[in-house]
Amino acid sequence: MDHTHLGRSGLRVSRLCLGTMNFGPQTSEQDSHAILDQALDAGINFVDTANVYGWKTGEGWTEQILGSWFAQGGGRREKTVLATKLYGGMGDWPNQTFLSAYAIRQQCDASLRRLQTDHLDLYQMHHIDRDAPWDELWEAFDVLKQQGKILYVGSSNFPGWGIAQANEQAAKRGTFGLVSEQSYYNLMNRTVELEVAPACQAYGLGLIPWSPLNRGVLGGILRKQKEGRSADERTQKLLEDNRPAVEAYEAFCDELGSDPADVGLAWLLAQPAVTAPIVGPRTAEQLAGSLRALDVQLGESELARLDEIFPGPGGPAPEAYAW
Repeated sequence: MDHTHLGRSGLRVSRLCLGTMNFGPQTSEQDSHAILDQALDAGINFVDTANVYGWKTGEGWTEQILGSWFAQGGGRREKTVLATKLYGGMGDWPNQTFLSAYAIRQQCDASLRRLQTDHLDLYQMHHIDRDAPWDELWEAFDVLKQQGKILYVGSSNFPGWGIAQANEQAAKRGTFGLVSEQSYYNLMNRTVELEVAPACQAYGLGLIPWSPLNRGVLGGILRKQKEGRSADERTQKLLEDNRPAVEAYEAFCDELGSDPADVGLAWLLAQPAVTAPIVGPRTAEQLAGSLRALDVQLGESELARLDEIFPGPGGPAPEAYAW
């Protein structure tokens, strides 16, 4: 397993990030623990979760599963770069949602309890909160740093201007600012290449793509359908809207002799701003499959062919749409 720096920080993380959104609703606690052990054995030291995962309002089910795994000891917590997120609703009471200083303090403490740890390595805003001023946010995060409860701050689903605004305000305060950005990014969805990825590179953020296989459409969905495996309604609609491109993609993967899922992840790993795509396995077999992507090498001609099948926006803004 290769490791790289998370953005401009000195922190080293694996080139794949283990996403845990399925832990609880789709994967039992026992199986989740087995996947976490398997990931650690494979050299994956970067684990991402969120306070809302588990989708039982206020319970933080997935964080609890991670906490019981850490509690087993064996160096599990010490070896893990732990990332969680806040923003989403954790109850119906005012201030149990969004990013006020009040919410940041309360949600951080609640995540620490569920995760059975004394600090978070990366604390991420799950979404931009346009009603919360940056002076308030950075003061709240700086206090958590001073208390030893968090080490780094990251964003998720931010626009490019939001990344710039956040880090410019941090610089005025003399604080480190954002170190990472999680974005919806894959071969089929390349909008972030216009502004978000360039902002990450300019400000030294590691880009962490979520949904790298676009709900499985880039994971060999046509092959799986031939085997009699079905997809949910939303994924099926996504396939039908993009069927010619997906057919061309799977045919090209056949030419390469590689699984479509491996090619999709390998393409992201070849993008200059990307630190680590998030893989979210439901089973141990799915995690083992994701690890194969690390062995897929895409040259200039292969990358050019993928650009033809799934054209991006044409480069960064404004060159993508102006002279």
